Amino acid sequence: MDPTPTLNTVPLKTGTFDTLALALDYAATGETGFNFYSRRGELYDVLPYSRLKAEAMELASRLLSLDLERNSRVALVATTHPEFVRFFFACQYAGLIPVPLPLGTHLNGSEAYIGQLRRLLTICGADIAVSTPDFLDFLLKASDGLGMKMTGPPEDFHALPTSTQKLHPLEPHELAYLQFTSGSTRFPKGVMITQAAVMNNLSAIAGPGIKVREGDRAVSWLPFYHDMGLVGLLLASMASQLSVDFFSTIDFVMRPRLWLKLISDNRASISFGPPFSYELSAMRLKPHEIEGLDLSSWRIAGIGAEMIRKQSLDKFAKCLKPAGFSPKAFIPCYGMAECSLAVTFAPVNSGITTDTIDAERLAETNDVVYLNENDEQHEAVRANTFVRCGRPLPTFEVEIRDAEGKILSEGKCGTLFLRGPSIMTGYFADAEATAEVLSKNGWLNTGDMAYWSDGEIVITGRSKDLIIINGRNIWPQDIEYLAESIDGIRAGDACAFSCTDSNGLEEAVLLVQSKITDVAEKARRVEELKRLVRQELGIECIVEIVPKNTLVRTTSGKPSRSGSRKVYLAMNGEKAAA
Repeated sequence: MDPTPTLNTVPLKTGTFDTLALALDYAATGETGFNFYSRRGELYDVLPYSRLKAEAMELASRLLSLDLERNSRVALVATTHPEFVRFFFACQYAGLIPVPLPLGTHLNGSEAYIGQLRRLLTICGADIAVSTPDFLDFLLKASDGLGMKMTGPPEDFHALPTSTQKLHPLEPHELAYLQFTSGSTRFPKGVMITQAAVMNNLSAIAGPGIKVREGDRAVSWLPFYHDMGLVGLLLASMASQLSVDFFSTIDFVMRPRLWLKLISDNRASISFGPPFSYELSAMRLKPHEIEGLDLSSWRIAGIGAEMIRKQSLDKFAKCLKPAGFSPKAFIPCYGMAECSLAVTFAPVNSGITTDTIDAERLAETNDVVYLNENDEQHEAVRANTFVRCGRPLPTFEVEIRDAEGKILSEGKCGTLFLRGPSIMTGYFADAEATAEVLSKNGWLNTGDMAYWSDGEIVITGRSKDLIIINGRNIWPQDIEYLAESIDGIRAGDACAFSCTDSNGLEEAVLLVQSKITDVAEKARRVEELKRLVRQELGIECIVEIVPKNTLVRTTSGKPSRSGSRKVYLAMNGEKAAA
């Protein structure tokens, strides 16, 4: 079995189609496609776009035999498997809306994962749900009693009779998919992205974003339920007719060298990952494992999904220099599921550019005061170094606003607002949550803090309190909910937030107010909370029991996460970078 070729037989078109189905129709006229690798790096399935189209259309006809209404939701447990891809594109041809569901890899407790799946199935109102055998038992338990038309493994759906109904692919104004990537596990939100929106973003990514060219090839381990994995690598590659080599996220975590080996062996030029993936690779690789790698073909090493730290990327570049990796390949970017995916890209072949600014002035007045490393001033104040995320894609309008809504110019930090054709239509069946972030005239409040720097966007933090651990979005209210589920902890007595450790890595912190004074009982409660967060959310969390009235509150009486964070830092001698 050979992978699909890198060089194609049809002219390159960079996403300039009205719908995903039309994009696949064109890609199917060439020879490129998707390739799937095992944890040992062995190719186990090849899915040229021509075969994908034929199989997706046949499966679409079988799905229609279930008498589903147009735009019915089809829940897909998003394993890195050819079946996910077949079903996703079958939905495009059948006029159904695919809903990628997360995997349970980060959850130690099966009941927690089943509960998460059930919430997502209920919110999106799925009529059918599909999973490969790995997660089928969880899906069956999660869907029990929901009255769905059909839930099962792919082979059950492939065995359905074909419908006599003519295929009517999704049109530009209809949804392309629903995505829960950025939502809370307890209170998730389904991002609605139309065909027109995602195609606009795919064209911008491939064109002005990373400047896709003939002979490009991609490698990805990013999960299909995440916007970067689904939109950035799966859909963007198909819409530009590129061959892609896939392997699973779990296999990457266990064997990060496999990522680099596939790039080397297949002469790939495009691959993306969050900062932690580059750090993990540099940390795990041994000198003898670098021997034999040739990364000179890797021209687009995208970095996104969380705050970007230059130090870890420098370490990766130094580690992989003997393998021909160039630091100029690094392309910091910024995006979010609510914008389909991409908003900004740093210039191609320019590497990383940073700003060093006065951290105290930024925190106190939102002023951006640049520091020169050679100035005495640099030694006298606390400094923060931020990575520039590049210029906005040309389809976006961008404003940085202060708390009163005033538009800020360069030199001031505020909240980032966006408007453009790639932005979501809203959160599925949640008008209240939609109204909180999306204005009637189309402006999206990203909740991210940013400033302008020579025409580029620099992200400094988040105003919406989101915690990001190893590329995963953790919402503080999920941690607080778990704490308040324990007897003796009242609503409002728990407050979760993030800090950075001495290495600049983000960590979750939970403060819990309690009257407990016994040292042993405090220790027992701390371990109980740590275990619960680990089991439900799959992360480690710093937990501290604090006296009553320690948490800072807003004027409405709710715990202030930013205020409580300052209290925690003061209690611990400001061990974390504020």
